[in-house]
Amino acid sequence: MNVQIVCIGKLKEKYWQDGIEEYSKRLGRYCKLTINELKEARLPDKASLKDEEEVKLLEGRSILKSISDDSYVITLEIKGKRLTSPQLAEKIETLAVEGKSDIVFVIGGSLGLSQEVSERANFKLSFSDMTFPHQMMRLILLEQIYRSFKIIKNEAYHK
Repeated sequence: MNVQIVCIGKLKEKYWQDGIEEYSKRLGRYCKLTINELKEARLPDKASLKDEEEVKLLEGRSILKSISDDSYVITLEIKGKRLTSPQLAEKIETLAVEGKSDIVFVIGGSLGLSQEVSERANFKLSFSDMTFPHQMMRLILLEQIYRSFKIIKNEAYHK
């Protein structure tokens, strides 16, 4: 299975990089993982709502260009569906059984996702009603994908 994380922005802090590296290494046993970091669009100082929409549109176009037509796309959105860890594992396993071998998880930038990206999603996933920094979400997502594979393989993992 191919798992791709498409995200806006690069990780600057070493502690985020270290966590991502650790879970990427762990996931290597279960899937081919690709992390595609896309450039953040610049938001002007004292940005208007129109400026913010333009940034989301620019980032959204970049996201859509990086996703192939046959990929199964899961966007991370506050208004998405909440799943337990076992339910996420079941979702991933079901996709594999159905022959969907390319799964793309999309994490938007600090302003969220454009409407076009949200509409491209095959599934909208929410981790919480709270907002998290997109750098943190990347690490949380990778941990949950790793946990999902451990559940699928019926392997022990610290709870």
